[in-house]
Amino acid sequence: MHGLTLRGKKVLVMGLGLHGGGLGVTRFLLREGAEVTVTDLRTADELAPSLQALEGEPVRLVLGEHRAEDFIQADLVVRNPAVPRDSPFLQLARAHGIPIEMEMTLFFALCPGRILGVTGTKGKSTTTALLGEILRRRFPDTVVAGNIRISALEALWAIGPRTPVVLELSSWQLEGLGERGFSPELAVVTNLYPDHLNRYPSWESYVEDKRQIYRHQRPNDVVILNAEDPEVRSFARDVPGRVGWFGLELQTSGGAVRTADGTVLPLGSGAATIREEQIVWIDTEGNTERVCEASRIRVAGRHNRANVLAATAAAALFGIDPETIAEGIASFHGLADRLEWVAEIGGVTFRNDTTSTNPASTIAALEATEGGIVLIAGGADKGLDYEEMARAAAQRTRAVALLEGTAADKLERALRAAGARLLGRFNDMRSAVRAAAAAAQPGDTVLLSPGCASFGLFRHEFERGERFREAVRELARADMPPAKASETGE
Repeated sequence: MHGLTLRGKKVLVMGLGLHGGGLGVTRFLLREGAEVTVTDLRTADELAPSLQALEGEPVRLVLGEHRAEDFIQADLVVRNPAVPRDSPFLQLARAHGIPIEMEMTLFFALCPGRILGVTGTKGKSTTTALLGEILRRRFPDTVVAGNIRISALEALWAIGPRTPVVLELSSWQLEGLGERGFSPELAVVTNLYPDHLNRYPSWESYVEDKRQIYRHQRPNDVVILNAEDPEVRSFARDVPGRVGWFGLELQTSGGAVRTADGTVLPLGSGAATIREEQIVWIDTEGNTERVCEASRIRVAGRHNRANVLAATAAAALFGIDPETIAEGIASFHGLADRLEWVAEIGGVTFRNDTTSTNPASTIAALEATEGGIVLIAGGADKGLDYEEMARAAAQRTRAVALLEGTAADKLERALRAAGARLLGRFNDMRSAVRAAAAAAQPGDTVLLSPGCASFGLFRHEFERGERFREAVRELARADMPPAKASETGE
């Protein structure tokens, strides 16, 4: 199937994790006949779900620590994207001439199919899933994987030369791909906002990793950029291939795209936009073709309209006809954990937006939610500024329940300065949900949209979302009204 020989090689997987990537690469390596050691700083209890999936497999585990000898004795190290590139253990491996890969670099090296990659600060999961939904109507064997919590390597066996592979790519995955000189043949950049500044030394270094999605493209490859995001549209200056655009309010004339703020850009390979509540595709000659009514979009919010346009542009430039694109848009109902409807109790709607792990994403969720809002926010700090989020919360919410974490003090100061009403700080999701429900009125929405990472109270953001769903289900089962705010520590 490929030229990479793994049989009999000693491979060290650094970081098993809980999102499926480390598990997927471990299973792949075992199938290829490698002798696999997994090392992770977390304990067996913390990694229980992933370890259960490996039960009975011939894998050696080193948990709760990393050991220098394991790195020195390996033939190959595969690092989890969450492991910093400058880890001293990785530096030790490099010093001994041991190659270092990531799941995604292995996948790019081995994949025979056509790779479409999606990145951005917000919207990449939704755009990836919708693009996959559209492509499957034309290519039923389409694979959707990557940072969307689906292991790409585990799908490798099903991919042929004509199989479209749609990958959600994080900045950390792109860091590794850039080191190896890989970019997808079709790339999408949804938007850029400050994020992960606890991991990156600067905003510029974060943006540079995002640029890797197109840095190594060939002349006939294409990158689709958000024309309404100043940072993203600046990428067009050094793209080695072709450029396509998307934006909510684009006009075209004389081979150019004009944004609402007056910026003029070369039309390039075409653009997707909305005109008179119609989704349209504008080809390289400036001809406009209707795709469908914007009312067929099933996911809420202005930000999701932009995601739909990004997927539309990608599908159009992959050769998909407007009717097929329209069918995919109409059939797509969104993803779990992203403004997910959970329940309605006593006239109050509960929505789970746990994957909003930065302030910009929470602001978008607030703008997309109609009626009164009681917000559940907070968690672990990623070195971000919460002032704009706090102002939005003060304007849009009835009250805010704050989850404890390293961001809590900073977020509380920002919320109080903006004039938001605080229900209190909570050490568990159940108490936060009950307090929020007590503060809500019929017609309101209790919205979990934290604006922060999950670490501290939860293993990851998806566990945070599941705890929210459990707390809401418990509230629904109780044959009684929610607790009064005074019972929850307001």
